[in-house]
Amino acid sequence: MSTEGTTEYVVVGVDGSPSSTKALEWAARHAEGIGATLRTVLAWHYPSAAGGPPIGVAPHSVTDQVEQSRHEILDKEIAAVCGAEPAIAIERRVVYGHPAQALIDESKDANVLVVGNKGHGGFAGMMLGSVSIHCATHARCPVTIVRSH
Repeated sequence: MSTEGTTEYVVVGVDGSPSSTKALEWAARHAEGIGATLRTVLAWHYPSAAGGPPIGVAPHSVTDQVEQSRHEILDKEIAAVCGAEPAIAIERRVVYGHPAQALIDESKDANVLVVGNKGHGGFAGMMLGSVSIHCATHARCPVTIVRSH
């Protein structure tokens, strides 16, 4: 439970995949159970097949469109899981950067970090995705990995 003057956070990574939807469901139940704020995080970055992401290179209109679509994905997932009027406090964060690093950065303020076992970038046949493995080994709080089935 929260102590007076402090807020507890359950941080969850959301990317629109079935696994992240299950993670969001688990995180919302847990946050409600302990009286915590649910912090939803959707991280995005430009594809880096040819090197690092082109920070500041894309026109603002393109970046604005991408960020708007990410906000729509996050809002849709939250509404589907928590309803139109959630019973818990929810923070929404869309951040630029690699998902694993963004979630690890968010873990510094969290009571628990919740991730799905595989997101959109997972290789077929892997039991855990690279983001969940990276979070489990580098987060600054306990990590719960939720399987999608």
